[in-house]
Amino acid sequence: MTTLMLILLSVLINTTAQILLKQGMNKIGYFSFTMANLWPILTKIAFSPYVLGGMFCYVASVFVWLLVLSRVPVSYAYPMVSLGYITTCLAAILLFNETLTLTRILGIFVIIAGVYLVSRG
Repeated sequence: MTTLMLILLSVLINTTAQILLKQGMNKIGYFSFTMANLWPILTKIAFSPYVLGGMFCYVASVFVWLLVLSRVPVSYAYPMVSLGYITTCLAAILLFNETLTLTRILGIFVIIAGVYLVSRG
């Protein structure tokens, strides 16, 4: 597997983590951290299959990321992580019907340009 493929795999696993965490919190709903509801909320979070899946994905992405860092300079690899902003935004639009505004579209193009420039060396 090429280094670029490993970077993209790490980004996609991280995106999956974000989506699972969001779905888990959607199921739990809005809450405030107060002493009265601290333990009930922490219990809901700890036993949410979506949150647990998201955390598992984070751990998996760290292992893939360690493979990446063993192969390329961090100054090349780390800016590529910003692709996760794009993949997470697009997944949220598709899965949660979030809004894609003109500002977000412009931001996506800025990120793409930045990643392109970093990848060129």
